[in-house]
Amino acid sequence: MRKSHEEEGLRWLEQAEEDLITANYLMEKERYYMVCFLSQQIVEKSLKAYLYFKGEELVIGHSVQELCEWAERFDREFAETKEKVAILDSYYMPTRYPNSLPSSIPAKVFRKVPAEEALKLAKEAFELVKTKTK
Repeated sequence: MRKSHEEEGLRWLEQAEEDLITANYLMEKERYYMVCFLSQQIVEKSLKAYLYFKGEELVIGHSVQELCEWAERFDREFAETKEKVAILDSYYMPTRYPNSLPSSIPAKVFRKVPAEEALKLAKEAFELVKTKTK
């Protein structure tokens, strides 16, 4: 049986929240590369939740910038969000794969300050979507 748009949106938002809990834990453990990656994932899943709530049937893609542009069709507030979270797209690949970095590994390259900023952006985007889907 097919889920309603609201049910599907809630599933995505619930997973984004679980990822947020995990990212906070990983920040405490100084696993900054994974915090950066999960921050991108939190925003991606939050935006997908919003789009499902708005009745979209199939929400695909990984770019938070592109997902924000899609969400802008329903709410102009996502234009401002897009400007803030676009940096997170640059964390999608290099935070996970050594071959995306010239001479190091993600665990050695990504540090505390970018991870803190990424997590802050993820929390803001998650909270925005949460308020827009009530």
